[in-house]
Amino acid sequence: MNTSPAPRPAARKRLLLLAALALLVLAGAYGAWWLLVASRLESTDDAYVHGNLVQITARIPGTVVAIEADNTDLVQAGQALVRLDPADAQVALQQARERLAQAVRQVRTLYVQNEALQADVDVRQADIDRAQAELARARSDVQRRQSLARTGGVSGEELLHAQTALKAAQSGLAQARAQLEAARAKLATNQALTEGTTVAEHPDVRQAAAALRQAWLDAARTTLPAPAAGMVAQRSVQVGQRVAPGTTLMTVVPLEQVWVEANFKENQLRKMRVGQRAKVVADLYGGEVVYEGVVAGLEAGTGGAFSLLPAQNASGNWIKVVQRVPVRIALDPQAVREHPLRVGLSMNVEVDVSETPAQAGAPRAAALSTRVFEARSEEADALVARIIEENLHS
Repeated sequence: MNTSPAPRPAARKRLLLLAALALLVLAGAYGAWWLLVASRLESTDDAYVHGNLVQITARIPGTVVAIEADNTDLVQAGQALVRLDPADAQVALQQARERLAQAVRQVRTLYVQNEALQADVDVRQADIDRAQAELARARSDVQRRQSLARTGGVSGEELLHAQTALKAAQSGLAQARAQLEAARAKLATNQALTEGTTVAEHPDVRQAAAALRQAWLDAARTTLPAPAAGMVAQRSVQVGQRVAPGTTLMTVVPLEQVWVEANFKENQLRKMRVGQRAKVVADLYGGEVVYEGVVAGLEAGTGGAFSLLPAQNASGNWIKVVQRVPVRIALDPQAVREHPLRVGLSMNVEVDVSETPAQAGAPRAAALSTRVFEARSEEADALVARIIEENLHS
């Protein structure tokens, strides 16, 4: 039988007061934490690593004869990844070289013909001068014999011979003039083919040079280089495979240019602005590694709006579903180099929305470009110039 005395009213009142005080302190602490910390932060675990997937595609048809990189290999920009059989491209390149050399020689002949035709025009002009002199002499002979014939100084037969010579001189002058016009027409026609240009800039030569550049590029494209440094993934090509232009052979992922795409609920975006700082934690490393990030941009629409089959909410019963908007978080490149990430890894993102950064201070995406293919066009131009020079003076 329990004989302990019942708690006195004063003690019970003191316990209730202490409990209420403890709850009040906890509520105040929570309120202070929410006001100073929680209200400033928006977080989500619906976030994943994204990156550029650089596809390696064939630009000419061909048969694969070598594969020089495989999945998980790290490659440098310009490194050969796949090689195609170069036999057909080399034959086409040689034919293009010969066509350019022939075009240069043919056009050079046009300039030589201009000089010959100009000399012919000069000769025809001299013939006219000689024919005019012959005509003047024949006309003078006729006039003199006509004067003598009236006095009986010359016979009629001699006068007839002089008149015949005059007609022959007139015919010779007309013929010389016709030959001059023909020579001038030939010269004008030939000059029209070369007017305002040089051998190297002649349309026929430029057309043959363009064909040679195309053939040279096709030959160079039998080797497929890596446009950027990164890791090889999704290799599907096999040795001996016949590939067509546009066929994707493998993918190169530049792991130093990754970013995080965090999917925030629509009611978390009220104070979110470009340029706000973020803390990102990868499930791969856990809380031991914290990446410093910056909000680089908010997508133009929700994930559902850009899906293959967008939801149609105008029919049937409707149930509201909270939408999410992808937000790009740019990471510190140095931190990514020290702790590499892989595309598709899960991340936890926490954005400080209390900041109001200027839009101009938002990080800009790295320029996506490559200079791997520039040397190809430069070497093709050098080959064209060398062939033109060799056949211009030979």
